[in-house]
Amino acid sequence: MREFAVPPSMIESAAARRAVGDWAGACAAARVDVDLNLRAVRRDHGSWLAAQVRGDLRQLAPDLLRWHFPRVGPEGLLRPGLTLSLARYPPTADSGDETHLVARTPPAWAQAGQRISLALWMPSRPSAGAGLHPHPRPDPRFRLDLHRHLWDVRRVGELRERSGRWPCAGGLAAARLPAGVGACAVDRWLAEATLLLRARGCGGDVVAVRLSTRHRLTLNLGSQPEVTVGVGGRGMPVLPDAATWALPDLRLLHAGLIDRDQLHPLVAAGLGHRPAGSRSPDGAGTSRLVDCRGATHRIGVVNGALVALDHDPDEIRREELLGALGGTELPCLRAIDQTHRHPDTLAEIRARLDHGDTAGALAAVEALLGPDVPLRDGALRDELETAVHRRTAHRLYRAGLAGPAPLRSTQDTRRRGPRTRPRHAADR
Repeated sequence: MREFAVPPSMIESAAARRAVGDWAGACAAARVDVDLNLRAVRRDHGSWLAAQVRGDLRQLAPDLLRWHFPRVGPEGLLRPGLTLSLARYPPTADSGDETHLVARTPPAWAQAGQRISLALWMPSRPSAGAGLHPHPRPDPRFRLDLHRHLWDVRRVGELRERSGRWPCAGGLAAARLPAGVGACAVDRWLAEATLLLRARGCGGDVVAVRLSTRHRLTLNLGSQPEVTVGVGGRGMPVLPDAATWALPDLRLLHAGLIDRDQLHPLVAAGLGHRPAGSRSPDGAGTSRLVDCRGATHRIGVVNGALVALDHDPDEIRREELLGALGGTELPCLRAIDQTHRHPDTLAEIRARLDHGDTAGALAAVEALLGPDVPLRDGALRDELETAVHRRTAHRLYRAGLAGPAPLRSTQDTRRRGPRTRPRHAADR
């Protein structure tokens, strides 16, 4: 996910537009849809609220928000059907209600493109403007209004202090965590729980910490802070996920799975690292060698098409005719055909499509095959056609029309595995 979900081209484009004050352009570069109108906000709720929202949008780094957004396995896609608060604004005489700046992700059937949308939400109008979204109310477990350092460029300096230590040695509950549950920011729980209770403005000193569907802790902030394992937790304030877990980047760095130059520049700066000049490029190389009848030959893109470079045109025509008649073609031609149907980089192209980087996926295909070659039947064509169907479903969702689940190719079904339980009673 760190490699494909937020490509370097997105980070650079969003940063360039944000630097000149074009917050809407930065959102467009990071594939974030803006479902709010500041003029309408000023007209309906007053100039103070409009000014506050505009100020936060100008400091929003949408690519950084995408970097830290809650995700689900196994591919690390954005958590679907989620509404989380980015900022909360107190009631005013004009608005008469608390207002949230929220970020939303579409439901799973419409998550093609991995897009995020920004909107305003009010408790008195919980479903206003949400369209077909299944959960328009902000989720208390996933909230970033208490963690602005994960999206606000003014607060990224807090990242090092609030990201949790890794590896986590000792701490309030390190010795009492359930078996199999790790990566917790235990050293930050007391401070983050205090911030949560203060933001709620209510009494009490007990906070629930959700580790999984089966594991829940109760954190008591009394005179002698303690953690109770495996009891209660229902109806209590829930410590947000961003405060529960250590920053994934710290864990990846410690495990040696990524280098510092693979971090988002704002994340690197927040952790005290010098930002790298540039991250690894999005594209892939096009030079390939083939063992062809005892010799090493080259295949490459020439004049917009993938061709065998070490065979003359007459030989190529004879071999293509031989293949059409059922004979065995040259290894170079077989390698070209295999690249068209099931290239070695198919997993990378699929990952880019899954994470919404359509431009990067098409650039990789063009670098591999050339821009002017029609695709042959095979796994690569199936993946691209499936991506088109998924984007159609997303457009239906954005238009407020209930659409069917996007079609999946045979390769896509095999990769994700069959459904183990019927969805509807009729299927049973």
